[in-house]
Amino acid sequence: MSVSRWLLTALSFAVMFGASAWVVTTNWPAGGMPLLAWSAHAAALSAVGIELMTRALKIQASAQAVGLPLRFGTALRVCLGGDFAAAVTPARSGAEPARFLVLAESGMPVAGRVLVLFLELFLEMCSLALVCVVLALLFSGRGASVRGLIALVGGYSTAVLGIGVFGLLMARRNANGPPPAWARRVGLHAGRWRTIQRTLRQLRTSVQALRHAHPGRMLAAFAGSVVHVLCKVAALPLLVFLGDRTFALTMDSLAPLVLWPLALFYGGVVVPAPGGGGFIEGAFAVTLKSAIPAGIFAATLVWWRFYTFYLYVVVGGLAAGDAALRAIKRRDDPSARQHGHH
Repeated sequence: MSVSRWLLTALSFAVMFGASAWVVTTNWPAGGMPLLAWSAHAAALSAVGIELMTRALKIQASAQAVGLPLRFGTALRVCLGGDFAAAVTPARSGAEPARFLVLAESGMPVAGRVLVLFLELFLEMCSLALVCVVLALLFSGRGASVRGLIALVGGYSTAVLGIGVFGLLMARRNANGPPPAWARRVGLHAGRWRTIQRTLRQLRTSVQALRHAHPGRMLAAFAGSVVHVLCKVAALPLLVFLGDRTFALTMDSLAPLVLWPLALFYGGVVVPAPGGGGFIEGAFAVTLKSAIPAGIFAATLVWWRFYTFYLYVVVGGLAAGDAALRAIKRRDDPSARQHGHH
């Protein structure tokens, strides 16, 4: 990234730290901020580990389902490299390019990289849609806010899948030839239209590969994707329930702890600032203050952000640095370039 982009990221992170400090100081308990029980940290850390393992399994199994050899370690680096890039770029825009580069470092050809990333996004949206349906049934009748949150996240996944369907329909008719009249009217000249057509052809190839995918491996990939989404939203309930043993765990008290983090994870993508620029911390304070016991509210925010964001930034940064070193080594070693590994 350019210097200006890094300055924007640094400013955004500074605002995030400031927002966290403001929430903590304004909600500081009279007896001092407690350290959450070790069992809460162990459970949250376990959720992070399972989330990463199942997400890597999803990428590996989906790649193997369409005949692309991919090691589990490479799939894990794809996840972590994407997490780091998503955290330091506006609207998480760097995630897919970073994953693409990690796959390139592994020696996978361009068509394979595009296919793997297409399958990753496709499975993510399908699993998210399924989780939303299950949550809608599980928390049925818990209030209009619950229905609104489920509709928000479900609408997000449906919109992404709808864009994919629209792209597939266009790929059947507009993947070759000059730009049609409507494209010229909106300013898509021949050069831009060729770029769009290249993307449409890649989409069509990906869907064709999906039709011939191994059913068992695709089912394993989908199961891993569902578990990964569930683990993403498990951190907050685990921190609250194990951090305050007096907390009454009911369907009514569980609903906001599950649904609001889901909305913040996937709704936060519309925030242009890297890492959310304090939006996540502010939204957490506004939406969850009444759902979390006052004595552990400040501590819960700090540790929830650590286990769902900052830990991924640190580990992802290490993975991204490792991938960069591997790429440099491959560049400087002709034999490594000729014998790329998967």
